[in-house]
Amino acid sequence: MRKIFLGLLAWPLLSGCAVIDRDANADSLAKPARMSRMLMKTNPFWLTSFRRITDRAQPVTIYIEGDGLAWVSRTEVSRDPTPKDAQGLALAAADPAANVVYLARPCQFTERAKNPNCGPAYWTGKRFAPEVIDSMNQAVDQVAAQVPGQWINLVGYSGGGAVAVLVASRRQDVASIRTVAGNLDHAEVNRLAGVSQLTGSLNAIDVASQVGKIPQMHFSGVNDRIVPPSISQRFTKASGSDCVRWMSVPGADHESGWTARWRELLGKVPACG
Repeated sequence: MRKIFLGLLAWPLLSGCAVIDRDANADSLAKPARMSRMLMKTNPFWLTSFRRITDRAQPVTIYIEGDGLAWVSRTEVSRDPTPKDAQGLALAAADPAANVVYLARPCQFTERAKNPNCGPAYWTGKRFAPEVIDSMNQAVDQVAAQVPGQWINLVGYSGGGAVAVLVASRRQDVASIRTVAGNLDHAEVNRLAGVSQLTGSLNAIDVASQVGKIPQMHFSGVNDRIVPPSISQRFTKASGSDCVRWMSVPGADHESGWTARWRELLGKVPACG
């Protein structure tokens, strides 16, 4: 099969760049949930976050966005990876917990003038590069400082699921990991799709056993053709742990069927044994 150079998870993004105010869309999701926008300085990226912290004596749940608008066609890389719909933010806004923080990925929602290190490589082949994970982990450090001594719960949507796992592998304060349509093995996802492999990126499945003692729940849409349920199964098996579980969700695909059910799915609490 002839391979096409195609960024991971480009398929749902092929509709092109319709005139959508992505910042306004994000604000419309965050405002009803009383989440305030903030910029976070990390090395080497500035990151955009939305947060609601109302009780510093409780744990904090951190949501990590997906890959966003990485490609506008099968051959054209997007100039701006900011997601049009911000599925990760929609999930965060649906979470009723006292302390909820959303982290956009590098180069999303942030002016290019503030991010001279941003370039297409960081939303294509290097989207899970070590420096990307370092930056996201620094942001988690800053959030943790707002709730001293409290546990952190990580939730990642799509490629954000990989980031959540890779960040957790560097920390000792993560109480749980949840992923939604999580890309937990980008090499296998790209192999199944017959597209080029990512270069310069870490792969979440390579640290599956390292994070195996952290309670985890990986949700996969039954109708997801982008990251099929077999990916969560592979990751769960690679962990070799009874703390790691996966669940198929009827009626959900890669982008739809999640937000309306998220409060219900939050009831599936990750646990060991």
